[in-house]
Amino acid sequence: MRTVLITGTSAGFGLLAVVELAKRGWRVVASMRNLERRGALDAALAESGAAQNVSVVQLDVTDAASIAKGVAETLEITGGFLDAIVNNAGVAAGGAFEDIPDAELRRVMDTNFFGVMSLTRALLPTFRKQRSGRIVVISSEAAFNGHPCNSIYVASKWAVEGWAESLAFEVDQFGIDVILLEPGPYVTDIWQASPRIAPSDSAYRRWSENVFRAGDAHVAAKGGDPQVVAERIADVLETRRPSFRNPVGRMARYTHFARGKIPSRWLRRGMEAYLGLRRVRL
Repeated sequence: MRTVLITGTSAGFGLLAVVELAKRGWRVVASMRNLERRGALDAALAESGAAQNVSVVQLDVTDAASIAKGVAETLEITGGFLDAIVNNAGVAAGGAFEDIPDAELRRVMDTNFFGVMSLTRALLPTFRKQRSGRIVVISSEAAFNGHPCNSIYVASKWAVEGWAESLAFEVDQFGIDVILLEPGPYVTDIWQASPRIAPSDSAYRRWSENVFRAGDAHVAAKGGDPQVVAERIADVLETRRPSFRNPVGRMARYTHFARGKIPSRWLRRGMEAYLGLRRVRL
């Protein structure tokens, strides 16, 4: 059986990808930071009939000891061989940059960037020894252009994409693929579960609250079924020659095309108009 470790599987893309790959016959190690949140995954697996293909382990990508323990448990489950890692765990924090506490900035970067690097580095010796492996990173359309009230999340995705493209040079000689998936807006719980910061005394408060409302309306109107992303994750793991960058959804394909072809000022003005931000500028 082909084997894969997926992070952040208590909800969203990670949960759906576990179920999709298990149904396709993969041996899946589903990891999450808090095992008390595994109920939704267990229920989905029971309904799918593929629970026998899945093992659940505790793994916090921001904790070195947890990574070491989680990797050791994973390799014990898979017999020392691993076909792929899907770096899916991610968090966000909304708000004007000036308002976001330093602890929140670091939390997002620790999970979305440093956590991806740390877990990947822990698995590289296994992939090199095998002379095979796929490193999938769940990025975002946010890697293609800036988003208002989302600067640290965008920064984490730009950073992880630059790292991934550079890593690809180094590991290709060992038969290891690096693959980016860049979904547009899909209906998951990441934004509802993320802090939205707009202090009562903030100079940005009215503007930020308008961004939050407009962003919710955008996802409600344009957000797709996250199952599409889960299936795309499975597809890039099974495709013989996957593309390095994989925008998922119409919005992601558009922003991927627009970056570098349309001036940044025009893109910014277009987003401001779409979200109605010009009306609330101070």
